[in-house]
Amino acid sequence: MIRKLSLLLIGALMGASLVVTLSVAPWQSTGTANAASSDTYRHLNLFGDVFERVRREYVEVPDDEKLISSALNGMLTSLDPHSSYMSPESFEDMTVETQGEFGGLGIQVTMENGVVKVISPMDDTPAHEAGILADDYITRLDGQAVRGLTLNEAVDKMRGKVGTKIKLTIVRKNVEKPIEVEITRQIIKLKSVKFKAYDDLGYIRITQFNGQAFAGLAEAIEALEKEIGEKKLKGYILDLRSNPGGQLDQSIAVADTFLDQGEIVSTRGRNKEEVKRYYSRAGDMTKGLPMVVLINGGSASASEIVAGALSDHHRATLVGSKSFGKGSVQTIIPLSNDGAIRLTTARYYTPSGTSIQAKGILPDIFVKQELPDDLKDKFPQQTTTEANLKGHLEAEGMEPEDTPVTTDENEEVKDVRETYSPSYVPTELEKDTQLQYALKLMHGEIENSAFPPKAEN
Repeated sequence: MIRKLSLLLIGALMGASLVVTLSVAPWQSTGTANAASSDTYRHLNLFGDVFERVRREYVEVPDDEKLISSALNGMLTSLDPHSSYMSPESFEDMTVETQGEFGGLGIQVTMENGVVKVISPMDDTPAHEAGILADDYITRLDGQAVRGLTLNEAVDKMRGKVGTKIKLTIVRKNVEKPIEVEITRQIIKLKSVKFKAYDDLGYIRITQFNGQAFAGLAEAIEALEKEIGEKKLKGYILDLRSNPGGQLDQSIAVADTFLDQGEIVSTRGRNKEEVKRYYSRAGDMTKGLPMVVLINGGSASASEIVAGALSDHHRATLVGSKSFGKGSVQTIIPLSNDGAIRLTTARYYTPSGTSIQAKGILPDIFVKQELPDDLKDKFPQQTTTEANLKGHLEAEGMEPEDTPVTTDENEEVKDVRETYSPSYVPTELEKDTQLQYALKLMHGEIENSAFPPKAEN
């Protein structure tokens, strides 16, 4: 999820003296504005009436703070799947998490049908080692039903003192009985960038765009140049598979690393005339060497910004399967109670003016990732995407071009490229079909018209 910290402070005033100021649009009459204001006051009074009735007559004395927090969260989550209210504790946890170190299990989650759904486990974390898979449903936490909890409440329960254990009850597609997994909480130190030399090619994997992503990428490039040798180094493979996103500024910095000029991304909010554009600075840190970018159904948000920018500028060839399709920007707005709201404030667009919201990015070369035999019946062939999330925003702007995507047999693929998007990434090279293809492509063992990318005349 893209997080962009804002200095804007919004005070929440609850009670009989609540004042709401409504601006009158130029085309509205004063009567229309007054009517709108009257309706707003009426609905706010209704909320106050219900709140007071619950406080007075509920069978047990309710917690006022919890009532208001639930009301705020209900209001925000009704907007789209990515807007929510964060309590002071949740806001503090989120701030620590974006800096790259926190305590917990190591899973990216969302809420679906009242239970927690796993987007993807993070590499080298307790959840990953315990065998948690993308699209698993977590229905119980230490025996307590998840249904009825908010996402933040469920996440708070999964976090805890380092070294303590928690039992997750998992429902997995095509597995008849629920699975119980006991996991020990650990400090999650998210080293977001990993790299390795494959002969004369540099392989760099970014697992998420936290505050360390760009610095880690710069260190990886420098280390690979020294290990391989600048004269011998022939190109780079940037692996963004199962990367759920992160901070907007980090995605811009990462894309800028490989570009010498041009727009990286633009964002547009409610006022379509107010467009923010972000451009690359002169200087490609990789000196224009050939590039392949790996994507799959778990590549979301900031990952799609980078992939879209490098593709639109014909800087890299995209290999793998269709990405997640999260093309919206969330702003974190601190509140006076030390909590915050996460609010969707804009859609983002690739340099060509394309919104990938609820669409995703199609690879230039579709390569199906083979699954191990023990996962073929358990792992969904189609990972949940933005378009599957209840209440998701629709895309706006230019439609993406219907460019043909080729397989490793150089045949056009239409149906499978749209539907096949698992977020599984093998840990061993011999099982990693997509990475093996990228290595062979860059070494010239396989030829494809999409590599290297050709700029349009």
